Amino acid sequence: MIRKLKDGRYRLYSKKKDPKTGHRRNLGTFASRGAAEKHERAVQYFKRGG
Repeated sequence: MIRKLKDGRYRLYSKKKDPKTGHRRNLGTFASRGAAEKHERAVQYFKRGG
């Protein structure tokens, strides 16, 4: 899940909330949405044992 921050950068969050904190886990902050989407695909690949 990608959200745009106030400073114009994009942050990638996990789909599920962290049970300890109740918030979504931060999976990285990126300068462009394209970079965030590229990293999101990489995360999905490794989650499936890449």
